[in-house]
This record gives sequence, C-alpha cells and structure tokens, in this order.
Amino acid sequence: MDKVSFVIPCYASEKTIESVIKELDEEMKSVAEYEWEYVLVNDCSPDGTFEKIKELCELHSNIKGINLARNFGQHAALMAGFNHVSGDIVVCLDDDGQTPGNEAGKLISKIGEGYDVVYAQYENKKHSGFRNLGSRINSKMTESLLDKPKDLFISSYFAAKRFIIDEMIKYEHAFPYVIGLVLRSTKNITNVQVSHRKRTEGKSGYSLKKLVSLWANGFTAFSVKPLRLATCLGFLAASIGFISSIVLAIRKLMHPAEIMLGWSSTMSVMLILGGIILIVLGIIGEYIGRLYMCMNRAPQYIIRERVGAFYEKKER
Repeated sequence: MDKVSFVIPCYASEKTIESVIKELDEEMKSVAEYEWEYVLVNDCSPDGTFEKIKELCELHSNIKGINLARNFGQHAALMAGFNHVSGDIVVCLDDDGQTPGNEAGKLISKIGEGYDVVYAQYENKKHSGFRNLGSRINSKMTESLLDKPKDLFISSYFAAKRFIIDEMIKYEHAFPYVIGLVLRSTKNITNVQVSHRKRTEGKSGYSLKKLVSLWANGFTAFSVKPLRLATCLGFLAASIGFISSIVLAIRKLMHPAEIMLGWSSTMSVMLILGGIILIVLGIIGEYIGRLYMCMNRAPQYIIRERVGAFYEKKER
C-alpha cells in the first residue's frame, strides 16, 4: 500500500492546525488505498503552536512534530519536513486552512496519472491584495529567471513523487527556494483546480521584507541571469555615454556658441552611471555574500526538538 506524507509548515497556527488535520483525516479515509502521515514543522511560532503539535502527537500515532530553533522561513521549514518523510507521495499545504484539505485527493489522483509534481490552482484566491501582488511578481520572476512555463500556476499547495523530494533534499545550503528546486528537478508538472478559502484566524506571516528575501533566494541560488542583466546594463550605459559624447562633440564643433557645457549635464550623466554601477555592484555583492555564507556552512535550519510516536519507536 502506498503512503502519503503531508508536510505542513506551522507558524502562529495554534487555533487552526488541529482543524486542518481533522479535515485531512476525513479526506484520506475516503481514499482507502493509501496510508498517511503528517510532518508538522513549527517555525519558531510566537504562540503555543508547538504545544498544540505535542498534543496532536499524543492523540495520533501518525504525526511527527519538529520544532525549529528560530524562524527560518516557510521554505526552510518545508526542507526540514522533507528530510523526515517516509511516504511515496508528499503533499505540502498551509497551516491556516486556506488550502482545502478536503481536496487533497485531487492532487494525489493527478500524481497517479503519471505527473511528477501537481500544483493546486485557485479559481478565486482569497489572499490579501498585497499577497496576490507578491504572487504575480513571483510568477513573473520564475518565468524569466527559472524558465517556468507561462501556463503553470505555482502555489504553496502541491504534491510530488518521492524521487523529486529525494532530489530536492540534496540541496543542503542556506537560502532554499522550493520552487527553484522543483523546476530544476522535473518539467513533468501540471495543475489541478481547487478552491481557496478566506483566512479565519490571524494574518499572513509574509511581510514585504520576507517576500523580497524569498525572491532573492530564487534568483541568486538558481539563476545567473541577474548577472547577465547587470552586464547588459553596463554595456547599455557605456553605449549611451559614448554616443552622447560623440553627438555633443559634433554639435560643439558645428555650433560652438550655442552649445554650453555645464555642471548640470555632467552631474546628470554621473548620477546615471553611478546608479547603474551601484546596482551592478549590489547584485554581484549579493551573489558573493551568499557564496561566502554557504562556504561557511550557514545552516538551512536547526531543529531544537522532535516529538511523535515515530521518533519514540526509532530511539528504542
């Protein structure tokens, strides 16, 4: 009998994670040909989320609980969960109930049709305007930098075959970007339509700072295109400066009395060129800084504590 592992990153979900588990249990009971387990990863929540996870582990023999030492972010929490799954199929979803657990069977069924990864696609997303804008920017970024197909919808609710997960966890460096790891592992990906719910408790943990950090992980860890863009900007600025100098010199020779060379034009050119140079240096510095941190083996995540019946059996 095949097994499904549900990996759920948890942050400030003390009041929602239990209902997510109940809904998934009801759904999986209708899919009789599968066993299932849960890997709940607490990303250093400020509330009592890990205490709730402990309670759930005591009530259910198929739940593994992981408590991270500090807040590493959703993608690092997913990677921590991936390293502790035992299923043939891995399903990832949110802890707040917005991703419908009662439609997990759709993703699992689509995997059975031969796809390596299946992403949930929402007809009407219930995220805030800020989150939806971030999702659109992320989609465009992955299209241009990571060669994501334009018709593929990427979301936090997806299912993947075990060999894809095994390939993803080979990436042990800091700054993981799950979408990039999926796209570099396979192109046999599809979507399935599911519903999307409004948030009933709390608010999204994604701030502007976290979204920018996530995008930086994507384009510095899985693409050199930003460096190529920086090179193109340098050539463009140099070409504009060279052509402008020639035009200005010709006009000065032809109309010496009309053309006045002043500080304003010089400063404008210097500001433009200086700005481009700083942008290029910033991009290069981002790459070098991340390389330095990876060489120094900055941790992808740190586990403070593990709980659950599976771990107890393993330790005996």
